[in-house]
Amino acid sequence: MTTSPSAAASHPRLDRLPHVVIIGGGFAGIATARGLAKKKVRVTIIDKHNFHTFLPLLYQVATAGLEPADVAYPIRTIFGDADNIFFRHGRVRDVNHVASVVTLEDGTPIPFDHLVVATGATAAFFGIPGASSYAMPLYSLADARHLRNRLLLSLEDADVQAESTPVALNFVVVGGGPTGVETAGALSELISIMIRRDGLRLDPAKVRVLLVDLAPRLLTAFPEKASAYAAKELRDMGVEIEFGRSVVEVEEHAIRFADGERLETAAVIWAAGVTASGTLAHDLQVTPGPGGRARVTPDLRLVESANVWAVGDAAAVPRTSTEFCPQLAPVAIQSGRHCAAQILRVLEGEPTEPFEYRNKGIMATIGRHAAVAQLPRGGIIKGTPGWLAWLALHLFYLVGFRNRLRVMINWTWRYFDWPSGPRLIVADAETAD
Repeated sequence: MTTSPSAAASHPRLDRLPHVVIIGGGFAGIATARGLAKKKVRVTIIDKHNFHTFLPLLYQVATAGLEPADVAYPIRTIFGDADNIFFRHGRVRDVNHVASVVTLEDGTPIPFDHLVVATGATAAFFGIPGASSYAMPLYSLADARHLRNRLLLSLEDADVQAESTPVALNFVVVGGGPTGVETAGALSELISIMIRRDGLRLDPAKVRVLLVDLAPRLLTAFPEKASAYAAKELRDMGVEIEFGRSVVEVEEHAIRFADGERLETAAVIWAAGVTASGTLAHDLQVTPGPGGRARVTPDLRLVESANVWAVGDAAAVPRTSTEFCPQLAPVAIQSGRHCAAQILRVLEGEPTEPFEYRNKGIMATIGRHAAVAQLPRGGIIKGTPGWLAWLALHLFYLVGFRNRLRVMINWTWRYFDWPSGPRLIVADAETAD
């Protein structure tokens, strides 16, 4: 693949083609680009990272189950055989709707015929004091590496202090959705294996993993029996679960709840939801949609725009006249594919079609041997069969044969035993962007 948009000048036939600019290399952006690969358009993907991150497995990087490279793949490599797709490493500062130009932070203008905003979402802290400063979200590879450092450093420091005085460690996970459930289970397993296999001199009874949520049950998007199963599995693993708890403040080494309790913590892991507020999508319109998302028409075009589109978590994708699609990876992938098809239809002078989300079910894993999966028609798979279904689906969507092979081998090994794993404290994780 050509290395930069300017290289298009060496391909006159490409330079004359309509230019589609895609901001964001996540699920939605990559799906859109794939739909335009080898078509009669010139495509430029702009992202602040030169890699695509498989977000559903970030928690395994954070809990030392996978290496960062296992869940990331270079964007240039993904489109290596598509000579009409280019990549530009950078951040977008501004979008000029009238002139159809995006401007990068370094001042470089990039004109477009069609623009696709696929900037995703970020952690929602709901204005809770200290949360954005001291709680640790899990929405980027840097977040995962940073959290892994914090977890491993806390355990190592506690091991040193254990020679004189037993240390109490509290790890608090805020949010009982799939990310919170998966992270809490994986963290409990990490602590157990480091005590058993790595020889940490810690009293397991003094190391707590606490999962708190304001809701009355876990996994509220799942049926109640799936929630009950997830809660039972987590409790069997030693995770403490507390419902109806509202966080009012996060300090550097503590968390405060609405009932007045202040709990000292080794880490507060934030899995309480996402928002598009503070992202480029939020600034596209004077009045953004719910959660700061860009308001789009049924065909995914920005409201009151003819050539700007928004997809994935960045867009308030209408599902009905009053409901919007959830911010999930399947929605991002499907909306990206649909957007690509609609851009091609517009260029061919054909009418666009409305987006229809096809629910293929939702899943959450609970440790090494269990998961819950809700099928599209409402059926539930749980336990080992659910875990195997979860593995198969994630391997299918993971980008790159090498990554699939490495992850499959790793998961197979971990099913029967727990290898030493990537339990490495990487010095630069604290300053990674």
